[in-house]
Amino acid sequence: MSDVNELLIIPLQQFFKDSVQLVKKCTKPDRKEFMIVAKATTVGFLVMGFIGFFVKLIHIPINNIIMGG
Repeated sequence: MSDVNELLIIPLQQFFKDSVQLVKKCTKPDRKEFMIVAKATTVGFLVMGFIGFFVKLIHIPINNIIMGG
């Protein structure tokens, strides 16, 4: 029984305790903070999209030259 207690019960109790502390410390973002995060996410998506587009735009002609078709 001691092995089960050490391997299963104690880590679960610690995880539950840490989870409760995390939820108590967390707060919902206000409108200003949410807008900052939303804008940063949008800019990130746009930048990654343009990078992917230009990589594909360059890759297609190079691939056609290499493959000879």
